[in-house]
Amino acid sequence: MAGRMVVGSAALAELVRPASAPDPAAGHRVLPVRPELTGLLPNRGLRRGSTIAVGVGQPRRSGGTSLILALLAEASRAGSWCAVVGVPTFGAGAAAEAGIALDRLALVPHPGPEWHTVVAALIDGVDVVVTAVPATVSASVASRLAARARQRGSVLVPFGRWDGADVTLQVVRGVWEGLGSGRGRLRRREVTVSARGRGAAARPKEIKVWLPGDELTRVIPRAAAARTTPPRLRVVAPPAPAARSLSVAGPA
Repeated sequence: MAGRMVVGSAALAELVRPASAPDPAAGHRVLPVRPELTGLLPNRGLRRGSTIAVGVGQPRRSGGTSLILALLAEASRAGSWCAVVGVPTFGAGAAAEAGIALDRLALVPHPGPEWHTVVAALIDGVDVVVTAVPATVSASVASRLAARARQRGSVLVPFGRWDGADVTLQVVRGVWEGLGSGRGRLRRREVTVSARGRGAAARPKEIKVWLPGDELTRVIPRAAAARTTPPRLRVVAPPAPAARSLSVAGPA
């Protein structure tokens, strides 16, 4: 699934400009999420101007990427632009399987030393900006980016520790299904997602959902999780080759 590589800050501005054009979701203050996740968020969706952090957990590949895919899918389907910065393992194939529209997805796998400049530029014109959090990010930089998201009406989704987020989501437990006594295939995970935050989100919450894994994300309603014999999952073919992702290199 080929992408179009755009190099340099000037080209990044050209990407942000069309993303800023009117779209079906622009007039809504809350962007939609999958029904199973609404109970974790104080506005039952992604409120424009908010910061929704996703913890990476231990080990790092603990379901955080699948949770991000699940968060983005409904907003993307409704017409929003999304960007993912500094997560080189975030693949267009997995995004398409999750229901994310690739023609409204910008990937910046390696933003370079000017990480905060890239994120700020995307906040100016993209509805939802996911970014890996560098280990060296200062509190002042984090505060400025959150304030910029509030001013521009973008949703900032830091992937990693981020003090002061409106809500922090994290996969805290997970159990794989599919293996028998020495045989079988891993099919999916029942994971517990926690939410904690401030204001309306100050009271901690937890839900259980099914996540088949970081490469194929399906959030299964809790009613299905209660069945004694879980149903077989139907694999849906990815979109037609005409759908293309946008990959953006960091500043040269």
